[in-house]
Amino acid sequence: MTKNIMIVGVGGQGTLLTSRIIGKAALSMGLDVKISEVHGMAQRGGSVVTFVRFGDKVSEPVVEEGQADVIIAFERLEALRYAHFLKKEGVLVVNDCRIDPMTVVIGAKEYPADILETLKKEHSVYAIDGQKTALELGNSKVLNSVVLGYAAAHIGFDKETWLQTVETTVPAKTIEINKKAFLCGYEAK
Repeated sequence: MTKNIMIVGVGGQGTLLTSRIIGKAALSMGLDVKISEVHGMAQRGGSVVTFVRFGDKVSEPVVEEGQADVIIAFERLEALRYAHFLKKEGVLVVNDCRIDPMTVVIGAKEYPADILETLKKEHSVYAIDGQKTALELGNSKVLNSVVLGYAAAHIGFDKETWLQTVETTVPAKTIEINKKAFLCGYEAK
């Protein structure tokens, strides 16, 4: 059986690093892993999408619409934008924060109201304020580790596998803060 994970966010939120951590955790369990990245305008605050698929045998890296077991969204609007990729019994893990896209910044569009409530009408939604937790830890850059920790229960693997993978994946000088961030999210469930 293949597990399909989709990670969506805005450039600079750690979407790519998160996909590498999930992929390495699956590899450490002896699973076949495929990862695909779509960068878009990542450096300008644009949408970033990554797919991680793992199982006994995975033939292609892209998750099709309606097939994601878990979507991890680092921003509310990104969750809304990609919710159609979630399978009926899948879960949507959302970092409850707002980052206005350029169309909102210049006044061409309005940021949708009540995004989480809208998503909850059709999906199983788990929301966390990862940015608040990261700031409490003193480093806003560990937002992705907080949210990944929160999502870990829906992905699988034991806590030690996750912590070991975080340790071997993040830059050496950030290992301890990323492990703390992961645990804060993990224990928030």
